[in-house]
Amino acid sequence: MADIDIPTAPAIDGTTHVHSGKVRDLYRIDAGEHEGRLLMVASDRTSAYDFVLDSTIPDKGEILTRMSLWWFDQLAELVGNHVVSTEVPATVAGRAVVCERLDMFPVECVARGYLTGSGLLDYHRTNEVCGIPLPAGLQDGSRLPEPIFTPATKAELGDHDENVDYEAVVEAVGDDAAAELRMLTMEVYGKAHGLARERGIILADTKLEFGRRPDGTTILADEVLTPDSSRFWPANDWQPGRAQESYDKQIVRNWLTSAESGWDRTSGEAPPPLPDEVVERTRRRYVEAYELLTGERF
Repeated sequence: MADIDIPTAPAIDGTTHVHSGKVRDLYRIDAGEHEGRLLMVASDRTSAYDFVLDSTIPDKGEILTRMSLWWFDQLAELVGNHVVSTEVPATVAGRAVVCERLDMFPVECVARGYLTGSGLLDYHRTNEVCGIPLPAGLQDGSRLPEPIFTPATKAELGDHDENVDYEAVVEAVGDDAAAELRMLTMEVYGKAHGLARERGIILADTKLEFGRRPDGTTILADEVLTPDSSRFWPANDWQPGRAQESYDKQIVRNWLTSAESGWDRTSGEAPPPLPDEVVERTRRRYVEAYELLTGERF
């Protein structure tokens, strides 16, 4: 496993820190109305190429939290979610939620409606993505004949998620759970793609996480349909055959791999700090995605 440095999570009164990922910090609530629940806090950290960068994106945590809450509301008739309350400590107000403790499925549930990213790499090698054959002649950004379920393993922090076929999901969680995860993933993608398209945005793909309540109900967890877990493209600029403009941290990735950054991705060394201009452009893209999708001002 690759080493990855996560900044120390700040202490929050009445809670115990449980875990930190690249962006989120998780705490157990130790007292009060929500004792035993979890407090999930979205930070302004940003990651790229399996590194957490020294630079942060102002307001990112709040944008991700508000966008997830909006999407949870839109999807409520399809599937439940883990949010219990948005009444959180003042130090993390606006970027945290109280959520249920769940038995999380060890699978990244990915839906793709367009070909790009790791799916494109798989296609170039095998003409398939996660064992699903695709037509010849597809390009970067091509719309697929129909959306597909392309799951991935949940990698340890610092390692890459790996695309797997459906049978690997069956082996991991069983036939019934695998079928349910695939069904829910595709239903969520279909609903979200339609809503985003009405607002001038293409939802190219998205990664979902599900967990199971003690009563056996499967619900959405973590974040949902944000620029960190999804590819959002401006519909008016969509043109297969090239990299698409996007409402996400692609600006960060592009700068890191440019000559200007001076960073060698293969060196094993941490990336340099981001220029202020790259930070501000990235923040603007997150805000723009939030406002276009929700119709609300940030």
